[in-house]
Order: sequence, then C-alpha cells, then structure tokens
Amino acid sequence: MAGQTVAKTPHFALHSAPLSGQHAGHDLFPHVGAWLGVVLPKRWAKRAVTRNALRRQIYEVNRSLPVPLPDKAWVVRLRSEFNRQQFISATSPALKAAARAELQQLFAQLKLQGVAHA
Repeated sequence: MAGQTVAKTPHFALHSAPLSGQHAGHDLFPHVGAWLGVVLPKRWAKRAVTRNALRRQIYEVNRSLPVPLPDKAWVVRLRSEFNRQQFISATSPALKAAARAELQQLFAQLKLQGVAHA
C-alpha cells in the first residue's frame, strides 16, 4: 500500500509498487512477474461470502485482461461499501455484475494511462 494509487473507481482503488526492495535482508518478491493482491476490509464488506465473491471477480477480471499487468506488485483495494439496499443478497448476480463492470473500468484506466504497455 506504500506504492502509488494508479486508478480509482467509486468502490475500488488500484495501487502499484516496484518489485525491487528488501525486508530483513530478503527480497520482498523473489519471483519475476506481476503480483496481484486484494484488500477487502470487513468495514466495507461485512459478510465473508461477499468478500469471497468480490475476490473471485477481481482475479477473474485480471485473468481476462487482453494485456497482462506489467511486472510490478499490484493491490486492488475495496474503498467503499456496495449499497446494501440495492444489493440485498450477499452474493447476488447483480452485485457480481456491478463489481465486474467497475473492475473492468479500473483496469481500463491503466490502458488509458499507458501503464499496461510499460
């Protein structure tokens, strides 16, 4: 999370950081390639089933990207709650579709910034 915020949507933020760096004499990321992490606080997604559904959507959208993420550490962070009056079920198809559409917008912002081609 110490890296810069590279994209935001109403519910998600995408952070990136270089892979280089050491902690206690060890490399933070010993393997080459893009690393994707997810932060879904209970504050914004109270039910585990909702957090798991969002996590699956994040990883699936990442897998479906036409251009893979550059070799950096990436973190997708949930930054606000989905309206519980609008999405009553913890894992409704409507919630999954809304999250997926917003995540696609989030990753599309990278392409607009030219980050995905770096």
